[in-house]
Amino acid sequence: MNEQEKFIPKRDIRVDWQLIAEMIKPGSRVLDVGCDDGQLLAHLTETKNVDGRGLELSQAGVNICVANGLSVVQGNADTDLGFYPDGGFDYAILSKTLQATHQPHVVLEQLLRIGQRAIVSFPNFANWRCRSYLAFKGRMPMTHSLDTPWYETPNIHFCTLKDFTALCGKMGVTIEQTVIVDASGKVMTRTNYGAFANLFGADCIFMLSKKKA
Repeated sequence: MNEQEKFIPKRDIRVDWQLIAEMIKPGSRVLDVGCDDGQLLAHLTETKNVDGRGLELSQAGVNICVANGLSVVQGNADTDLGFYPDGGFDYAILSKTLQATHQPHVVLEQLLRIGQRAIVSFPNFANWRCRSYLAFKGRMPMTHSLDTPWYETPNIHFCTLKDFTALCGKMGVTIEQTVIVDASGKVMTRTNYGAFANLFGADCIFMLSKKKA
């Protein structure tokens, strides 16, 4: 294993991962889609004793996960979620990956088919920093959450907090929990996702389920 494939678990994991972990019940079956190098999956295994699986696009990320004992396979969220059975997991997680998919609404449908609940996080493109960047610089925004230039970014479907809640409404999806985080990593609200949160929220985390018939 080369130096780039070594993985040292981090105690200070990303804020959105910490908040996602709070939403998950101990001992649950979890699928982490777009799991990167497995930091979240390892954290959930260690702190929540989950039965965790992962799907990751990059071979390098898969190699790191497997080298550290995580059950992760290479695959694409846009094309490979159909291979997973209905209700095979308690939670299907998509952390800051939705905006990089080609058909976000289809991916969301698949997450809710595979998991009893879906947990989705994404950067809020309506944050005031993004608006100011566009207004005063006239260029595509670069922020802490959106930290690559437009010509290199993997993000192809930017969305706002309002966009996402509107999509959930259109799809008939139940929003069970909401956490909005500001640019400093501080939780702004867990209940209100209106205009104020859409303006000042930097990252959004939702726990979703299908509406019962």
